[in-house]
Amino acid sequence: MTEKEPDSVAGDWSTEDAAEHYRVASWSDGFFHVNESGHMAVRPLEDQSLSIDIMDVVADLRQRGVKFPALLRFQDVLRARVRRLNHAFADAIKEAGYQSEYRSVYPIKVNQMHEVVEEVLDAGKPFGLGLECGSKTELIATLAHLVDDSTLLICNGVKDRSMLSLVLSSQLLGKNVIPVMEKYAEFEELISLADAADTATQFGIRVRLRTAGAGKWADSGGYQSKFGISLPELLQIVDTLKANQAEHRLTLLHFHLGSQISQIKQLKQAAKELAQIYAELINAGLPVRYIDVGGGLGVNYTGAFEEGGIQYSLQEYANAVVSAIKDVCDSRKVPHPVLISESGRAMTAHHSVLIVETLGAFRKDNAENELTVPTDAHRIVHNLNELLSWLRDPQAQDSGVAELIEAYHGVVEIHQEAATMFAMGFLPLQQNALIERMYWSSCSALLAKLRAADPDPVPRELLELQDLLVDQYLMDFSVFQSVLDHWAIQQPFPIVPLHRLDERPTRRALLVDLTCDSDGKITQYVSAKEDKKFLELHPLKPREPYCLGIFLMGAYQDIMGDAHNLFGRVSEAHVYGDASEEGNFWIEKLIPGTKVQDMLAQVQYFPNDLQRRMQDQIKEKIATGVIRPKRGMEILDQYTACFNDETYLINHRTAGLEEG
Repeated sequence: MTEKEPDSVAGDWSTEDAAEHYRVASWSDGFFHVNESGHMAVRPLEDQSLSIDIMDVVADLRQRGVKFPALLRFQDVLRARVRRLNHAFADAIKEAGYQSEYRSVYPIKVNQMHEVVEEVLDAGKPFGLGLECGSKTELIATLAHLVDDSTLLICNGVKDRSMLSLVLSSQLLGKNVIPVMEKYAEFEELISLADAADTATQFGIRVRLRTAGAGKWADSGGYQSKFGISLPELLQIVDTLKANQAEHRLTLLHFHLGSQISQIKQLKQAAKELAQIYAELINAGLPVRYIDVGGGLGVNYTGAFEEGGIQYSLQEYANAVVSAIKDVCDSRKVPHPVLISESGRAMTAHHSVLIVETLGAFRKDNAENELTVPTDAHRIVHNLNELLSWLRDPQAQDSGVAELIEAYHGVVEIHQEAATMFAMGFLPLQQNALIERMYWSSCSALLAKLRAADPDPVPRELLELQDLLVDQYLMDFSVFQSVLDHWAIQQPFPIVPLHRLDERPTRRALLVDLTCDSDGKITQYVSAKEDKKFLELHPLKPREPYCLGIFLMGAYQDIMGDAHNLFGRVSEAHVYGDASEEGNFWIEKLIPGTKVQDMLAQVQYFPNDLQRRMQDQIKEKIATGVIRPKRGMEILDQYTACFNDETYLINHRTAGLEEG
């Protein structure tokens, strides 16, 4: 029997409180909100009030037999983000009187899923949106989508002869493909191949600027950058082009400060530095047409303009790029170049939500209120029982902070002494288990009393108790497959219950995944609480599923996950808003999650071979009398049937979840 959950007083919690608690308005960019039913909802269409209850989408998927976890792609949100980016630059260009244009480019490494790339391209048609690739495989994928010859394709990354040769061939077809030279050797290789084929070519240069980035990706720019042509190498390229009357081949200058530029001042500084180089080259007779400011337009995952977070808005970003380059060009009296940005994260992050189910919650095992301690129990059992009884005594409600801290030290000392005595064989197992339960009960009571006392400053012991008493909620997903950036670079993602948001959350939880790795957990959360090491959630109810949404999943997370524990891709649904449909939505496409046999094939295990091996073992057991033939064949059928299962847990307890 566990201690009773604290009851919420009617009217002491509202959906507005929930939205504030999980900071929904701050990170959602207007797309997500808490509706009147206490559910998370999405407004996917810009300038419209149409709202989709995400739990309605979940219910629809359940009826279709979709297994969770599942990824929801709100395709209208993806399109809206593309439009917002281009409109922001259009407004900045108009406001500044900039005498050229802006071309957005989508770097497919952010999310190479075919449906995402096609949706972005379609949404970007009115704006002349282009693509960016960073590998031979990505080049092959993107070339086939250049239906319009004017569509830009920027080729970044290291390039071998095969890749450069394919670029030259695509240019022969009249495609607007610009390979960006990352190393001087690439320039030499490109020119050699072009001359051998008697082919004119255009290319760009990634310049290694002095300006460095900030935050996690600071080393993407500046002298510590992996890639980039140094200024001496740039001048060497210029001399080579002039010597061959080939100045027209250099058409683009590029820099990149990292995936998330945290402060606008670094962007302005880098843009001005590259603009000065551009002006020098123009005055030297090289007709450079484009300036590419790379990626880095940030997404504010935490919703806070705090240190390490994003310190600017989308419009501020566009204004900074336009004004910085315009100021330099005007002062140097050179034409305004076509502006390019590769803002893939800002285009895609908001459109995806990962839906995960809670499988159960592990809470510390508290002792009953009416606890009976055997008279012959060890001295330390009685001592801890006396402390617990005092902590639970209503007459002790007015205990001072110092007295409570002293009691905590006593509880810890007894707990440690019990561990030592049990290890030496002086404490029976039953009594050690009883001490364990009384220890957690004492800690729970102490935490409640210390919180009620609201001490200032907050004592170290209170912080220790808060960390000790966090529940573990077991979630049906893999951090390594679906939320890799959290594990790899400690990127926080907004996580919100999809329902029950009209109830006060009373449990402090740490989310853990299905994998056998101890790192398979979420350790940083987005909330209004100062302590971000836990998430406040609702107690689980028997026979009622509890679903969470992990938001802003559209950039990198879809594509970068590994095969840890051989968990594969989750099921996926593409959702569109439509006021004429029930629930204001319709589902265009369902993509099933990866099957067991498909994941096995990736690591060279094949069903026929596995089935044969298993069959040989079962036949041996039948022959030696370990098992009857009929039962042996049933086990073999059971084994082979699992090949067609999806890789995640089939939650047979969805109708009856219990804490435990």
